[in-house]
Amino acid sequence: MTLRRRALSTVAMVGALLMAAPALAQVQTIAADARTALSPGLHDAGQLASGMALEHSVAPPPGFFDPDALFAVPQTQAEREAFMAAARANPPKYTPLALANSDMAMSNGRLFVGNFHGFNAYDVSKGGTPELILSVVCPGGQGDLSIHGDLLFMSVEQNRGRVDCSVSTDAGDNSGDDVNAARFRGIRIFDISDITAPRQIAAVQTCRGSHTHTLVPSPSDPNVLYVYNSATAGVRPTGELSICSGGQPGDNPETALYSIDVIKVPLDNPAAAAIVNRPRIFADRTTGQIAGLWTGGSAGVASQQTAQTNHCHDITVFPEINRAAGACSGNGILLDISDPENPARIAEMFDPDMAYWHSATFDNTGSKVVFTDEWGGGIGARCTASSPATWGANLVATIDGNYLRGQSFHKLPSVQGATENCVAHNGSLIPVPGRDLMIQAWYQGGLSVMDFTDPKKPLEIAFFDRGPIEAQRLIVGGSWSAYWLNGRIYSSEIARGLDVLKLVPGEHLSAAEIAAAESVMRDEINPQTQTRIVWADSPDVAGAYLDQLGRSNTLGEQLAGQAKSVVDGWRAGTADKAGAAAAARSLTVSAASATGADKARMEALAGIFTRLAG
Repeated sequence: MTLRRRALSTVAMVGALLMAAPALAQVQTIAADARTALSPGLHDAGQLASGMALEHSVAPPPGFFDPDALFAVPQTQAEREAFMAAARANPPKYTPLALANSDMAMSNGRLFVGNFHGFNAYDVSKGGTPELILSVVCPGGQGDLSIHGDLLFMSVEQNRGRVDCSVSTDAGDNSGDDVNAARFRGIRIFDISDITAPRQIAAVQTCRGSHTHTLVPSPSDPNVLYVYNSATAGVRPTGELSICSGGQPGDNPETALYSIDVIKVPLDNPAAAAIVNRPRIFADRTTGQIAGLWTGGSAGVASQQTAQTNHCHDITVFPEINRAAGACSGNGILLDISDPENPARIAEMFDPDMAYWHSATFDNTGSKVVFTDEWGGGIGARCTASSPATWGANLVATIDGNYLRGQSFHKLPSVQGATENCVAHNGSLIPVPGRDLMIQAWYQGGLSVMDFTDPKKPLEIAFFDRGPIEAQRLIVGGSWSAYWLNGRIYSSEIARGLDVLKLVPGEHLSAAEIAAAESVMRDEINPQTQTRIVWADSPDVAGAYLDQLGRSNTLGEQLAGQAKSVVDGWRAGTADKAGAAAAARSLTVSAASATGADKARMEALAGIFTRLAG
């Protein structure tokens, strides 16, 4: 979520439009459905699900919920002026979103949930209701988290952040206009080796704080971890942090804008973590001009207000292919991270329908990337009947060498109400072999699973939604992040707590596909650090491919029956090796004349049968 001023920008430039690769697929029709009119309520709102089921809903822990902290968004200029006047006359107890849940990470059966007030940890190893095992009060911003071994990293961006995690009560002291030696904005590092007593062991100050961050392992030194820091706030005074100064490059070539921070963490001495580079990843590759990408402003025939590219919101890395995808306010970019200390931009794209490039998710091969557009900053009702279908949506792009090419837009296919903040937000892959599936949060639009196997024709295959918090006022809430984490979907609900959901078989997803996804387990999961998914051979994985081929009606009746017989016998414990070998040969022949995803599925299934026969 990004609470920000409208970017200072110029009218759309012809040169930047020429480098655009707009998404060309059909525009969705967003219609009202059963989700549109769900009844309101904070803890008793109406619910609807398809293809998934809510298993557990856990209320916020003590100290992390107060009804007075719920944020009602002013909707008119008069309401905004009244809100500001009241705040000046009588400073409120809470800043907007002061107790909101945010991003998540998982490690060794423990789920860590960030919050503007600190973070909480839950034991989810037993498969039942998540058990709260830790609460840490440490305010200072949305508190995005990552885990590496016994280290927890936390983003801090707001002026109220303090080095010692204390709670500031002086409103003037939170303004940022003063210089305060106790202020902290940057990356905190905690030692969580004793989960009952986490210790802050480092606090790396940065010029714009930290909105989000990404962990990047060193490819050559196991003792080194890098952190890519992304920040969206203003630049701190030089008097508070000497390396900082603001302004546009024409006036100040040393400006802290137009860069990210690269922090190096020596794992044998994490207290020595420090910024080692502030690369100018937005520079013009020909002239070296620092502000080399989109300048912001009105774009497209509908005059979408687009953000200026002077920072990244999220950077997602895929170390196994030495690439990172950056959602960088006015552009989507692709980085070469083979030298993680010196990331280099190799591609960029612009689309006039993208107001604010927010996050990025690769497919499992690294040949596609889903960029999200947080139009309105996450606090607006952007899924109403009058909201354009290409604004506040996902943009599915393909990676063609050193080029990003937009293929389609996909938006939540359900009209939401005027009191529901709704726009594309955080998600992750669901590890179903043979398909590209992404579970995603849409704030009060709920959760949605998108199939983008065909990048030109993404579609929704499952969802979960609640009604608005209130019927008459827009109270900010809903799912901040929805991630597939070791067999379940975890959703950090801004106002309501933590949800745990499971997938259920149906028209679009088979029991074998779900079982294959649930078989993929990892000790540590940081969604912005993607790792390649690998499936062990099993009847479920083979059955998943077979179900997909059946869904597309690609196999003939004889071959489908032959393959099914092999899978059924294998599942029953009496694998037919000769039958597997014969099916593998037939699949290989059929794959030679197939195309696209079905060709890959046939080849993968043939490979499984060949190994089974051997």
